[in-house]
Amino acid sequence: MKKTFSILALLAFSLVTFAQDFPKIDKSPMDAAYFPTKAPKRTFAKTEKAKMAQTPKIRVLYSRPMKKGRTVFGELLKFDEAWRIGANESTEVLFMTDVKFGDTDVKAGRYSLIAVPTKDSWTLNLNSELDGWGNYSYNPEANVASVTVPTQSSSEEIEALSIVLYEKATNLIHLKIGWDKTFVEAPIMLK
Repeated sequence: MKKTFSILALLAFSLVTFAQDFPKIDKSPMDAAYFPTKAPKRTFAKTEKAKMAQTPKIRVLYSRPMKKGRTVFGELLKFDEAWRIGANESTEVLFMTDVKFGDTDVKAGRYSLIAVPTKDSWTLNLNSELDGWGNYSYNPEANVASVTVPTQSSSEEIEALSIVLYEKATNLIHLKIGWDKTFVEAPIMLK
């Protein structure tokens, strides 16, 4: 009897295990941008000083939708409407140090990043609502800081939404977001 019960329990466990299929790869995979750019690889630095120089200060997690021949700004993404900057989950920024975003001092922590694009500029909002899907949880009253930056034209088409962080001047980091033939750069001052 114990042997039969053991075999049935093992069979039931096997069926449950196989029922937990892995999801298919997302069409808009998640990616990360860091400042400094090589922060995730800092363990390979040859000296302790070089390793310390690569300590992460900012991380952006976002999903990367593809253009796929569509007109992105003004059609796929309507002007003057909030956008999660990417696909799937809301884009998230982690500041590992206090910063100045636009004219506002912002404490270290996690924030969602929401854009309101127009033809000539984007308003980028840091928002305290986290772990949302798309713009469904976006509450403008939870914005902690905003900055409006002009749009710029790219000479080459940017197929996948892309984000990069780079140092424009000492402690002045630019958050560069590009897709289609449009990009913006927002200043973030490290404190």
